[in-house]
Amino acid sequence: MSGPHTSNGHRRVLYVIACGSPLARHVDRLVDLAQRDGWEVCVVTTPDGAKFVDRTALARQTGHPVRTHYKNPGDPDVLPVADAMIVCPATVNTVNKWAAGITDTLALGLLVEAQGLGVPIVAVPYTNSAMAAHPAFRAGVARLREWGVQVVLGEHVVPLHAPGTGERHLDAFPWSAGLAALRGARAPVAPVG
Repeated sequence: MSGPHTSNGHRRVLYVIACGSPLARHVDRLVDLAQRDGWEVCVVTTPDGAKFVDRTALARQTGHPVRTHYKNPGDPDVLPVADAMIVCPATVNTVNKWAAGITDTLALGLLVEAQGLGVPIVAVPYTNSAMAAHPAFRAGVARLREWGVQVVLGEHVVPLHAPGTGERHLDAFPWSAGLAALRGARAPVAPVG
């Protein structure tokens, strides 16, 4: 994928999708890194992700409202169209639903649609070793990778932690890993029935 500017010099738009994890409290760090890379950033959260973020501070940081829910019919879109997306932190719940094509939240709806439109997407799961071992999660990660989503997961990037210890590892999280993967991302392939 090319850099964060279009051919006419405008900044490209990156959606940062934050899921329900204590790590989401620090998503402003990813926003800051992306902005330094030249992206115009919009933040979207899952309903559980909204419990962890400071919506007012993120809106001030990005210049855009933080979206969590689908808009009402007839309401205008308040965010520019995304050129790329990073799901960080991606939870087991979101990965499993996304891989199944479920769109019961705005975040999932945007991901499923973006995948169909060929928008480059990176997912950075943050979970514990027990949840990551579940067959549905492993299958979901494999399916997303097969479809061209860059899933940043593995001991070399984000070591899995023991259940109940995630809060102890927040400061060591490599926020730049998702952006690095995005630089090499290709457009995902929509599954064909």
